[in-house]
Amino acid sequence: MSGVSDFEVEHTLKAHGTPPKTRRRRTSSDYSSEAAYRARVARLLNAKARPFSVCGRIPVDPANLILFFRSKSGITHSLDFPIDIDHDLPPSLEVLIAACRPHSPSGLEEFSVNDSLFYPHNLPITTTLEIANHPILDAVRNTLFPTLPTGHYLTTLRDKAEIWLKGGGMKVQPRPNDTRVATILVTLPVRFRGGALVVRSMDGSEEKFYGRGGKPGDMEWAAFMADCDHEVEPVQKGCRMSISYGVYLRTFGTAEINPDPLISPSDNFLDMVSPILNMSRGRKVAFYLCGEYGVNPGEVLADSLVPDLKGGDSILYHALKLYKLSPELRWTAGGYIWALDQVVDLSPSETDEEPQTATTGSGRIPFAVLNGTRPQAVASPLRTSFSTASSSESGEDDMRTRVKKSGAVSLSDAEIVVLSDSTLTAPISKERVFFVQGGELEKLVVNIMLVVYVP
Repeated sequence: MSGVSDFEVEHTLKAHGTPPKTRRRRTSSDYSSEAAYRARVARLLNAKARPFSVCGRIPVDPANLILFFRSKSGITHSLDFPIDIDHDLPPSLEVLIAACRPHSPSGLEEFSVNDSLFYPHNLPITTTLEIANHPILDAVRNTLFPTLPTGHYLTTLRDKAEIWLKGGGMKVQPRPNDTRVATILVTLPVRFRGGALVVRSMDGSEEKFYGRGGKPGDMEWAAFMADCDHEVEPVQKGCRMSISYGVYLRTFGTAEINPDPLISPSDNFLDMVSPILNMSRGRKVAFYLCGEYGVNPGEVLADSLVPDLKGGDSILYHALKLYKLSPELRWTAGGYIWALDQVVDLSPSETDEEPQTATTGSGRIPFAVLNGTRPQAVASPLRTSFSTASSSESGEDDMRTRVKKSGAVSLSDAEIVVLSDSTLTAPISKERVFFVQGGELEKLVVNIMLVVYVP
């Protein structure tokens, strides 16, 4: 008799003659399936890494959409939507079609029964749809241009209106030779079947967009990169209409990708700048910036703020660029200025002794830059800028030594004349650099200076 501590195991009896299970060998079809699986995964990841097109829908009621155009006779017409030409062909649509021209100058497309048509560029045409009222450009930027630097913006310019009648399609068109970075194509609410938009990237990848809204009241839009080819398959029924827009890259500053700015200084502002430049020939002149940009001068270069310039800082910068000058943004503090390629590094080296801290009866005194330093005060920078009423000479010397070791030079040694007016109360940009002094964390107020050499 077994004890209660013994294990009791019951074995399942196998049917007589049942062969033991053997490990199935993988056949060639298994390897083919796995290879196909891996290929599909690779294709998906490649498309995810480099998207070249994107589509979406505009929640607009077609009944509120109107297209206005002027025919060759000079008469303005309006076209209401939605449209189903198989049931009713509006007279204004007939006039629009009659005014259009074929894409192919030699006649019909190779695979089409009817020509693909576009409305002439010399005739005005517009719609009540404003894509700027919808976040289409934000979607294009987030998907097709996710690494676009700060200060770069996408703008649109209406390109052309196109029509494909039943049996009509469009073969691959030459890529636009303008400066666009992408194209947006909005499909208007006209009933059709077939006529898919085919977009191909440079590596041969292909996307198809069918121009159908996801629900009543939606219109489909599709955007693709400027280096993509596109064509339209033949329309099987009805009529396809679309309006395309060119997408262009603009900036508020002369940034790395596109120097074409969105703003331009007024004539009056340029008239104020011109005589100052004429009187400053052969010299380096500088202006203090006024905006607050919230950066750490110890981590970023001042010149990297060019795309983010705002207010009068941006207007002045662009005005100098219009005069074919090369303005620079540089860090400055206490009558000292750092080079274009330098950050404000105030960390002492390992061989440096810890500088003494200026103290008073009320405790530690942080060093700060006073605004409104006039050009004649450059000769003695630290005494007027870093010092306060209660700061000590040793504190000034310690700060001066630390600033010099960081690579800064005095404005007088750099031969820079600061153009300022002490009677004005305009703010001056203040950014702050943290550093350790006497075992405590301090911060130095640093200004941004726009420096330009006038030949």
